[in-house]
Amino acid sequence: MSSITQADCALPSIPFIQTKIHIAPAETNAEEALEMMNLLIVDDNDQIRQMIVSIVRDLAEHTYECRDGVDALSAYTMHRPDWVLMDVKMKEMDGISATRQIKASYPEANIMIVTDYDDPDLREAAQSAGACEYVTKENLLDLRRILGSPKKQGPH
Repeated sequence: MSSITQADCALPSIPFIQTKIHIAPAETNAEEALEMMNLLIVDDNDQIRQMIVSIVRDLAEHTYECRDGVDALSAYTMHRPDWVLMDVKMKEMDGISATRQIKASYPEANIMIVTDYDDPDLREAAQSAGACEYVTKENLLDLRRILGSPKKQGPH
């Protein structure tokens, strides 16, 4: 497996961004209503973050964003999201290291790797770090299936 270095990306880290999404519920009763969740999206590509937000818009009450793994632990600590959607290749701290860091402090965290790389070694590294899902960016609609599963909790 090739290692991810700081020189692989050239974008600087920025503070996390909060996007608040409110969806008016359609005619449903309490038993049919989906429980809205909070998400943290960690990706150095602004367009990918915007695309992910648009895909999961009706599943999330709040989405929080940051551009690098180095900010992921503090964003997780501050917002305690239901899910973290984590890129792998970022400038200062890669997503595998950030996943390991979050899971060390918050073992109950649900982290999904969302990456361009469909590599068996990278999948194994993600799982070893504590990620419970792995989605390639060419299959972003899988996010809806995974996040929309009733009472989705922890590894499976």
